[in-house]
Amino acid sequence: MLLSMFLFFSLFFAAPQGEGGDVPASIYDFKVEGLTGEMIDFSAFKGKKILIVNTASECGYTPQYEDLEALYQKYKDKLVIVGFPSNDFGGQEPGTNKEIAAFCKKNYGVSFPMAAKITVKGNDKAPIYRWLTEEQYNDYKNTTVKWNFQKYLVDEKGKLVAMFPSKVKPTSKEIVSLIEK
Repeated sequence: MLLSMFLFFSLFFAAPQGEGGDVPASIYDFKVEGLTGEMIDFSAFKGKKILIVNTASECGYTPQYEDLEALYQKYKDKLVIVGFPSNDFGGQEPGTNKEIAAFCKKNYGVSFPMAAKITVKGNDKAPIYRWLTEEQYNDYKNTTVKWNFQKYLVDEKGKLVAMFPSKVKPTSKEIVSLIEK
């Protein structure tokens, strides 16, 4: 009886897949809220490479949205890009999800999936960023998100294969060669 109650409460009150929630074993197990309230289900990306980028609207790297969109348009048969707005660095993403969505569409014509604003560092780091940055989950290596527009590349089998710092442009030879591989 006690075990049944424990199982009921642990299932009923389980942490959601959002900030502070549990970390799934596979990138394909993540479901995150999108900027406009829709769900982004990473299982839909099986067989494609995934480039995950933490973004900000008021950063010196913000023009990378243009390159991200160009990359997405060129390779969308084999690549999906998912942007994760974050206000963790210099308060450079102060807007609401609605404001961020409007900014991205108006200024850069962003059509790739954009998640709702999250935290990408510290104790409140979102589970997907725990997966991306902690070797115990990603089987790649431990990394730290150092600034806006840091990029993580997941191969078509769901394995994290590379991390690129902010200064590496999305259309750089390093990134494109891995996408075309």
